[in-house]
Amino acid sequence: MDALQNKLNASVVWEQLERKVDRMISLIGDKSPHVAKADGKYDDQRIDWWTSGFWPGMLWLLHDMTGKPHYKEAAWSWDERLEQRMLQPNYFDHDVGFQFLHTAVFKHKLTQNEDAARRGLFAANFLTGRFNLSGSFIRAWNSDKHGWSIIDTAMNLSLLFWATEQSKDPRFAHVAREHANTVLKHFIREDGSVNHIVCFDPETGEYLEALGGQGHAPNSGWSRGAAWALYGMVNTFRYTGDAAYLRAAQRVAHFFIAHLPEDHVPHWDFRANKSLADEPRDTSAGAIAASGLLELADQLPGEEGWAYRDAAERMLLSLYENYGTWDNEAHEAILLQGTGYKPAGENVDVSLIYGDYFFVEAIAKLKGWKNRIF
Repeated sequence: MDALQNKLNASVVWEQLERKVDRMISLIGDKSPHVAKADGKYDDQRIDWWTSGFWPGMLWLLHDMTGKPHYKEAAWSWDERLEQRMLQPNYFDHDVGFQFLHTAVFKHKLTQNEDAARRGLFAANFLTGRFNLSGSFIRAWNSDKHGWSIIDTAMNLSLLFWATEQSKDPRFAHVAREHANTVLKHFIREDGSVNHIVCFDPETGEYLEALGGQGHAPNSGWSRGAAWALYGMVNTFRYTGDAAYLRAAQRVAHFFIAHLPEDHVPHWDFRANKSLADEPRDTSAGAIAASGLLELADQLPGEEGWAYRDAAERMLLSLYENYGTWDNEAHEAILLQGTGYKPAGENVDVSLIYGDYFFVEAIAKLKGWKNRIF
């Protein structure tokens, strides 16, 4: 462990991240990035796309860690832009947590801006309105699949827990706990692998089936889904103190760590094939899981917590050494070899803004960052 810590020097990595993000500010500008492909240029997605909060979240995090005003200036208007879109025809869905935690909530935590708090509560009300009482789940997406729910929503529950803390209204936390209980019952399997999509009868709430979604198959081991579950359940434990969520996070963590390849960066699905040699990696899953494992380590004393921190550092070290763009100043992203939606052939071997965000977040945690937004 000592050798690993000496090799993964968080301060050195952080200095490189500052330089990289400074370049990204000049290159990305006002774009809402999601994917950077072979040319290294981030796209400009619509602002109501689910990834729109990660870039401003990175900027707020850099401001929080450094106090430098140019990060704050670049991040300042994003929650206003999101609110303006909310008041027009839009495609916001279960992922408003990803969008408003990184913008409005982070902004309010750092600046006490009351408009930012109001926007965060507005988004929490929207997310609460997607809750299905019969099935105790938050509905996914905006299609005609009214009974669909997905594991990604576990990470959005922090918006609801924050809303209860901010407003003193317990209904937000009630909804978050009910959905989290559904995650325990229907999403996290006994071996720690995770379902992506679970379908319920929207009228009765009856469980119908699980679908593979962005994973290889209904019973496969989609790595990013496991990362969402791990991190989301740790967060739910932190807010509630209920050990059932902690145990679930540990179960997923053990599955995730046990299936990592030699370089500690996950394939996109741990069960895509008997031999994974030719399957693409997903660096975003690695970054998310590493940050979640550091959170898990903080919740457990002694050697038990140390083991999760060790696993996180091994992933981060490999991401830093083997998958970074440090030598390519023109590249607008931080990490290479992310996988978005392999079954559909979409965004394979690309850079993903959420992978970049969670890598920065995890390194910040190693540097002592405590001002959580999840």
